[in-house]
Amino acid sequence: MPPTPRTALWVAPVSNLAGVARHIIDTARVGVPGWDLVVAAPRGPLLDEVNAAGGVAVAVDIGGGVSTPTAIRNLRTLVRRLRPEIVHTHLARADILAALAAPERRPRLVSTEHHISPDRYMFHPTRARAVAMETVHRLRLTRFDSLIAVSASTERDMRRYWRTRRPITVIRNGVDRPADPPQRDPGLRFLSLSRLSAEKNVDMTLRVFALVLAQHPAATLTVAGSGDEADSLQRLAGELGIDDSVTFPGFIDAPAAMAQHDVILQPSQSDNLSYTLLDAVAQGMGVAASPIGGNPEILPDRCIGSVDDDGAFAAIAIEQALDLNARPVLPDTIPTVRQMTEQIAAVYEQMGV
Repeated sequence: MPPTPRTALWVAPVSNLAGVARHIIDTARVGVPGWDLVVAAPRGPLLDEVNAAGGVAVAVDIGGGVSTPTAIRNLRTLVRRLRPEIVHTHLARADILAALAAPERRPRLVSTEHHISPDRYMFHPTRARAVAMETVHRLRLTRFDSLIAVSASTERDMRRYWRTRRPITVIRNGVDRPADPPQRDPGLRFLSLSRLSAEKNVDMTLRVFALVLAQHPAATLTVAGSGDEADSLQRLAGELGIDDSVTFPGFIDAPAAMAQHDVILQPSQSDNLSYTLLDAVAQGMGVAASPIGGNPEILPDRCIGSVDDDGAFAAIAIEQALDLNARPVLPDTIPTVRQMTEQIAAVYEQMGV
């Protein structure tokens, strides 16, 4: 007789299409070997994309607009109905809800940590708030059977800030290499693909581009994305005198944009294992990025620039634009999507479910 299907319930508390959604959608598309995968999240684009990828999606009302007691009840009801062997959570709210909702020892709990800011005050403006959240994470981790980090940097930060002694498996975000890599030429078309928010440091991107433009007047910059700094960044472009060479199109299709540009600029002050950088390298783009988070796990030193030195960062950007031999290639430590899901399956098997 064939083995009884085992179910892994993946839980996310948001349904937007940011980086964590990409991880979930890719996994739903490929599947976790040996497991029936069900993705649960608030109704919205994430679940639509999971369905489009051929996965199984279930709407559950656990988003930030729902009170914590109600969200716990909703998740508990779903777990009782589906009876998964594993509940695998993504993002802090889902982690905390699962720790409170799941009965002891059944199902097993797994958490993937996608991002911890290197600055403990970046998302928690006071020391008291930062310490409180670190304490919550340290306590909730005691309920989890297995922990996954998407980069070695994230693993270090989990131990540094949360002081967990639980075993942590590093499974880097997977990206597939194109069967026919695009033929690239040198070029000065620069691209920023990120939220327009303080931690992404897009104001530095504009300052760096101003230095590039002073040397190469034909250069252009596209600042894609949306966020609360959109207006101030457009004003800054005007103040720098570069607004004729910079466009702010809002949301754009990332693969199409990468095909139409030469270099990604990403001097972020907070990153995990960036899908933007993974895709850019896979597509043969030049990259200039900060040494934050998992960026050095993707990029060689020649692509890494300090966030304290606009001039040096601009020099890296120009070299990446004009010297094809300087552009990065994906290291073997970055898995394909299939390899990533196989590593996840191996974590499940190690728990003896």
